[in-house]
Amino acid sequence: MALTTTAHLNFPGTARAALDFYGGVFGGRIQITTYAEVGMPPEAPGADKVVFGQVLADNGFRVMAYDIPGRTEPFTDTTTREQGATITDRPFFLSLRGETLDEVTGYWTALAEDATIIEPLAASAWSPGFGMLTDRFAVTWTIDVAE
Repeated sequence: MALTTTAHLNFPGTARAALDFYGGVFGGRIQITTYAEVGMPPEAPGADKVVFGQVLADNGFRVMAYDIPGRTEPFTDTTTREQGATITDRPFFLSLRGETLDEVTGYWTALAEDATIIEPLAASAWSPGFGMLTDRFAVTWTIDVAE
C-alpha cells in the first residue's frame, strides 16, 4: 500500500480564489464542494464557501483547501529579517522542488504576482536556485532546485 501526503490549506473565505489561482499556475483539475452541497441551507451565511477543494495536476502537483467556517479576516504575515536571516511566524510553508532552475522559474514568476518576496529566486549555498515568497493568499512558499 502506498501513502501520499497533500498540503491542506485553510483560508478565511478565499479558498475558491486560491484554488483558481493555483490551478492557473500549475494546471490541472480544480474540484470544489461548498457547504451548501453537503447539507447547509443554501441561504445560510457561508453556504457558498468551500468545505472541500483541491487542485490535481498531471505533473504531480496537488493541494487541498477549505474556508474556515465563520472566518473572514485575512491572515497576516509577520516576516522579518534579523541578523541576515529570514524569520516568519508561519506554522507551515509549502515547498516546491524541481529538477532545474528553468522548470521552477515559471512557477516562481506566477506565484510572485502580488506576492511578498522574502528571498529572491537565486543560487544558494545548497541549491542552484532557492527562493521564498508569501503569495497573495498569505501562503508562504519555498521554491528550490534539487541538488
